[in-house]
Amino acid sequence: MNLKSRTLRALLAATLCASTLSACYVVEPARPAQPAPVAEVIPAAPAPGYRWVKGHYRWEGNHWAWVPGHWRPV
Repeated sequence: MNLKSRTLRALLAATLCASTLSACYVVEPARPAQPAPVAEVIPAAPAPGYRWVKGHYRWEGNHWAWVPGHWRPV
């Protein structure tokens, strides 16, 4: 086999590998459904000019984490 033939075969093999591997992709697993909201008792405002921000769930890598409600100045 001559050099030109070997080069052509190597090029074809590389092209086949590249096209096959380009079809590979990573699928992120589906997140579980968000849990029901936590019932919060809203405490008295610390001072006038604050508004209540209700709690919510936040996705943290592989689970839902509850972020409690809090008072925020307006």
